Amino acid sequence: MNYIPRRSKEAGQSGYRVRFIGYLHRYKPTLIMTKLLEWLLGTAVVGIAWGLLTFDLLDLKLPQVYREVVWPMPVYLLVAFGCYSLATVGYRVATFNDCEEAAKELQAQIQEAKSDLVKKGLKF
Repeated sequence: MNYIPRRSKEAGQSGYRVRFIGYLHRYKPTLIMTKLLEWLLGTAVVGIAWGLLTFDLLDLKLPQVYREVVWPMPVYLLVAFGCYSLATVGYRVATFNDCEEAAKELQAQIQEAKSDLVKKGLKF
C-alpha cells in the first residue's frame, strides 16, 4: 500500500501535478447504525418529546387533560414494549424449526467420537 503522493507528468502540461493513489477513497466516513444505536436514538427522541410536552418547555399551553395523558406515557410505552417483546419471543419459539437431519448427523458424530475414545482406552 503506497500512501506517498506520486508526481506524474501529464501529456501536454508544462508542470507536474500531485495525485494520491488509493489514499482518499479509503477514508470515506461511514455511519454504522447498530440496533443499539437505533433504540437509543428512538428512546432519546421520545424522551425529549415527552420532556418538552410534560414540562411545557415550548410554551404550547396545552390543556390540563393532555398533560395528564402525557405524564404517565413512559410507563404505558414500557408496558407496550414488554407485551411486544413477550409476543415476539412466544412467536419465535412457536415457529422454531427442528433440524432432524442435523440432529441425526450430530448423534452419529457423537457415537463416532465415543468409539474412537474407547479405542484409545477411555472407559465410559
